[in-house]
Amino acid sequence: MKSGILRAFGLFTVAALSALSQQSAFAADKISVALNWVPGGDHAAMYYAKQLGLYKDANLDVDLEAGKGSVGVLQKVSNGLSQIGLADMGVAIGARGKDAKIVAVMNIYANTALGMYWLKSSGINSIKDFAGKKIGVPAGDAQRALWPALAATNGVDPDSVTWVNIDPNGKLPALKAHAIDVTTNFYNLHHIMSRELGSDMGYLSWAKAGINPYGLSIFVNSDYLQANKDVVARFIKVTQRAYQECVKSPDPCVKALVDQVSGLKSENETVNWKLTMELMSDEVSRTRGLGFMDQARMQNDYNLVAKYLGVTAPFDIRAMYTDEFLDPSITMVDVPEMKF
Repeated sequence: MKSGILRAFGLFTVAALSALSQQSAFAADKISVALNWVPGGDHAAMYYAKQLGLYKDANLDVDLEAGKGSVGVLQKVSNGLSQIGLADMGVAIGARGKDAKIVAVMNIYANTALGMYWLKSSGINSIKDFAGKKIGVPAGDAQRALWPALAATNGVDPDSVTWVNIDPNGKLPALKAHAIDVTTNFYNLHHIMSRELGSDMGYLSWAKAGINPYGLSIFVNSDYLQANKDVVARFIKVTQRAYQECVKSPDPCVKALVDQVSGLKSENETVNWKLTMELMSDEVSRTRGLGFMDQARMQNDYNLVAKYLGVTAPFDIRAMYTDEFLDPSITMVDVPEMKF
């Protein structure tokens, strides 16, 4: 069975299998991976690789840990409590400017997942109608901090809206109750917003509105990376190929996720994963390779964060990321937009 899986997955050449068999005599390298949030469809590829034993075959003992947002993940990785973590690139640039010990080694969301939602029945048709409205988000929400950039790009006075602090779980109820006029969410949860708001849902994609920083990415503790390049290389090799395989065949990957995480439903996570695939696909991921980061775009992201969020100690963005562990032969495909 395993030989069939390995043939289908295409992970290892004869030489690589020989090397791994020699490694098996040694204890597996333990890696703690801090997820950006609770496990969901966007993490299906890692759970797929774990269930099939692909990390194990690479002599890795990988522990996938639920998280509560990018800030906490980056703190854990910088402090060495987790060797690897998933976090938003914009938040990470700000953290790196405060001396966080982090290096990006693979991008997942080539397009930002940031989005804003409202009820059409409130009279809002587009961002032009946000003036005089209340936007409800959690304190410290990245979309609130970057709002001036989005507003300026779309010809809206950034000071024309009122911000209301809302708990993450209270955003949707507050919107339905008309306590707020607009709220935010991530695109891979778009299906939940669509289900709850139905035909009355209004939606703005930040990417389509002209602000498209890199989103979810894989970060490694910089000290750990320097001392354990081979371990990181093996982790990224398996993970990059796992994401590619899950793009080709989503169902086995979602099943692996649901099998390992209680409380998840296949139908929900399948949609989550399909929306994640949309976020993964751009010209760079389709041509240079899945997970690659473009230098000019990284510089633009740095400039955006420096202007609107602040970078305490300026740094060269080239020191914050590397594509050296990625295989350029593994490319993303064009993904059509889902219709709701």
